[in-house]
Amino acid sequence: MRVISGQAKGHPLKSVPGSTTRPTTDKVKESMFSIIGPYFDEERVLDLFAGTGGLGIEALSRGAASAVFVDSSTQSIEVIRQNLKSTKLAERAEVYRNDGLRALKLLGRAGQPFDLIFLDPPYEMNNCDALLLDMIAKGLVAADAIAVVEHHHRVVYGDEIGGFRRTRYVTYGEIALSIYRYELTDEAEPVTSSETKEATE
Repeated sequence: MRVISGQAKGHPLKSVPGSTTRPTTDKVKESMFSIIGPYFDEERVLDLFAGTGGLGIEALSRGAASAVFVDSSTQSIEVIRQNLKSTKLAERAEVYRNDGLRALKLLGRAGQPFDLIFLDPPYEMNNCDALLLDMIAKGLVAADAIAVVEHHHRVVYGDEIGGFRRTRYVTYGEIALSIYRYELTDEAEPVTSSETKEATE
């Protein structure tokens, strides 16, 4: 694995030992970022099931302002920290060991919405739609935010999840990418990453 483009282009990334973590391959990652980028301008990023941190690190390398990395594995957290240090991107990152739902509750209290959201959970998890709805409820989604859900192709997500509308769906063997953009409804209150919005419980 490596950083494909940007500030840390070509830099190798450490993997998490064992077989419990399934990192996004360079081929899929390159395709993903060609769809959602390829470069960014001061976005705030959430990498919720971060694994090695490869997706959030790629976004930072391509111009995102900051990234929050969350994973429940101690081994993954250590690898993420090492990868951030070796790519010289650690100063723009926050790393937390926690499960997804608890992390969202804590992040909601901080009141800082995200512009770019990566959800790449273990394949046995199929609740990314519920997680996206929870993020909306907690004020964690910025106006026009992009969410990338990486999932097994047999897991089916809807074209619309709350205010998220799917703009692309692509498959690579067993891997599927569902890419959503958050579209505010007339009733929704706009949120930007420079604003603070109180979390809903």
